Amino acid sequence: MNRIQAAVNAARRTLVRAAPLAAICVFSASALAHPGHEAADVGASLWAGLLHPLTGADHLLAMVAVGVWSALAMRDGGVLRLPAAFVTLMLVGAGLGMAGMTLPLVEPMIAASLLVLGLLIALRAQLPAGAGLLLVGGFALFHGHAHGAELPSEAAAMRAVLAYVGGFAASTAALHLAGIGAGSLLRRHAPWIARAAGAGVAAYGVGLMLA
Repeated sequence: MNRIQAAVNAARRTLVRAAPLAAICVFSASALAHPGHEAADVGASLWAGLLHPLTGADHLLAMVAVGVWSALAMRDGGVLRLPAAFVTLMLVGAGLGMAGMTLPLVEPMIAASLLVLGLLIALRAQLPAGAGLLLVGGFALFHGHAHGAELPSEAAAMRAVLAYVGGFAASTAALHLAGIGAGSLLRRHAPWIARAAGAGVAAYGVGLMLA
């Protein structure tokens, strides 16, 4: 079994294990909510969380780029380490944002993440595992803070907050897996497309920094 197939199988196992837990959380939240507006708040918050990473090109590109770079740079079954680090630190950042704690230069750092990740893809750069995790995790803090600071007004109850957080965490993981799939294919069949796409992401990041 080649490394790509091993990575795909690892991703599939992760999704299979996570799916029951996600379902339990969602259905438990719905069951515990009082009839009426609170149940509606949970549903609206979950939907808002699922859509949030998809409605901003900066977040969407960064999360796909993490998956693509992981597929290009990581070896020996470690392709899921960078996405896992991103999701974990993103949730920490979201907690800071929802708690009202500020981080400096959130928007510039999000733009910088696109520039750096795009260049890493374009150059097919390989960093030591620790450096890659630190880099990706650091950017994830700022992306997560932006998600948390933009908590929708309908997410007033704790169940609604958890639904929102679970929603954007699930979308982020899906974007990472999409990036891993794309990166795995491009690495084998069209590496020049990966380089061009990375350059495009980096250029978009520069544009955000200059805007």
